[in-house]
Amino acid sequence: MTAPLARRIVIVGGGTAGWMAAAAFAKLLGPAYTIRLVESDEIGTVGVGEATIPYLGDFNAALGIDENDFLRATQGTFKLGIEFVDWARLGDRYTHGFGQIAPEIGALSFHHYWLRLRRHGDLRPLGRFSLNVMAASQARFTRSRRDLPNSPLGHIAHAFHFDAGLYARYLRRYAEQRGVQRVEGKVVEVRQQADGDIASVQLASGEAVEGDFFLDCSGLRGLLIERTLKAGYDDWRDWLPCDRAVAVPCASVQPLLPLTRATARRAGWQWRIPLQHRIGNGHVFSSRFMSEDEATAVLLGGLDGEPLAEPRCIPFVPGQRKRFWIGNCVALGLAAGFFEPIESTNIHLIQTAIMRIVALFPRARMESADIDEYNAQTALEYERIRDFVILHYHATERDDAPFWTHCREMAIPATLAHRLALFRASGRLFHDGRELFSASSWLQVLIGQRVEPRGYHPLVDAMALPQVEQIANGIEELIARCVASMPAHADYIAAHCAAAGTPA
Repeated sequence: MTAPLARRIVIVGGGTAGWMAAAAFAKLLGPAYTIRLVESDEIGTVGVGEATIPYLGDFNAALGIDENDFLRATQGTFKLGIEFVDWARLGDRYTHGFGQIAPEIGALSFHHYWLRLRRHGDLRPLGRFSLNVMAASQARFTRSRRDLPNSPLGHIAHAFHFDAGLYARYLRRYAEQRGVQRVEGKVVEVRQQADGDIASVQLASGEAVEGDFFLDCSGLRGLLIERTLKAGYDDWRDWLPCDRAVAVPCASVQPLLPLTRATARRAGWQWRIPLQHRIGNGHVFSSRFMSEDEATAVLLGGLDGEPLAEPRCIPFVPGQRKRFWIGNCVALGLAAGFFEPIESTNIHLIQTAIMRIVALFPRARMESADIDEYNAQTALEYERIRDFVILHYHATERDDAPFWTHCREMAIPATLAHRLALFRASGRLFHDGRELFSASSWLQVLIGQRVEPRGYHPLVDAMALPQVEQIANGIEELIARCVASMPAHADYIAAHCAAAGTPA
């Protein structure tokens, strides 16, 4: 006999994770399900997730959200990539641009031909062959031109900067319009069934919110998944030593850049995220190598405009739950794990968790095979992202501060060590389809962090060197013409998605 459906869904916690889940389930599950979201106005959210990667556009589109409306409501801007300053060496600067670096030549990635040119003294940066990188460097932007499928302008990958609090508010309106019930209250007790599954959450008001399926969106506390169900946590501070972030907004300055900037500091790094009405800033640092007061002083000394609030410090432990789904409870967002925002992955992990839950959506009696599959897929996703983030720290030549010496000399996961060895030997990169970051992303960070291959694919030598130079020159010239045709980022926003009251 088929088990009944898990029709009563309870989401504990609001913020970005809670309201993304509520909005998605309201859209995808339909009126047969009751969705209740419990949150307390007394409990704040971490709220540093102000930058994304391109996949959030797919999430919003699946909900039927108009992109311009979303950007107006969240004071959003566009993002073409992430600029890294002072990471491998003081004075270095490179950009991890979204999308493709250049089209393949035959069956080979363009970067093998670029490596051959470098071997013969052509030192043009890799970013010269990326439309996103070159457009971002000139503060230009346009959306992908569907009417130009054979041009680089037809293949622009963009993401967003936005106010995470305003995004949660936007999704709350969306979800409530589709029947989601918000319950105001602070959870004081979690009641379990005899088999260990969660039966209800008890609020300070005395109300008990019962459910069949619970989503823990309570943030770093992990109220359900950890405090109640004891999932356990894999602490990654041996590989990712930063465990604090000081955040503060500041006044906007021009030009309005379509990129996030990550500037390496003495014991961590500082982010810069330009919105329409302000700039979001933060200093991620290791408390082993720097005090909070020092970190705050570094942050305030590196602002482009006047601070608009008092700095606040956010402690965290990088890592992941040992189990993300236990019984009838799944952890989402920061309740599931935490990555510092260096590659803007935390909001994406909420998105993929929601889609994975939908694919494995349970009946009232949970199937252990479904739970095991969810946990395995999620752990793999986290571990591949972990390796990519570690790369930024470990692949450095900096010796000007104990923090960077520690990062350069620390042991790294075997999976990352293998990828580094493969790239150093031959410039080869492989993507198995199950990991978030593409070969192009790995390439840009590896080269940007001065990881130099000893060789390149031997089939590249089948083409005469003048022909390789001619192809490279043609790609560079085409990208330059495309960038020149793009409007300024600020002008594009003013024409399409300016928030009410934002200065032009």
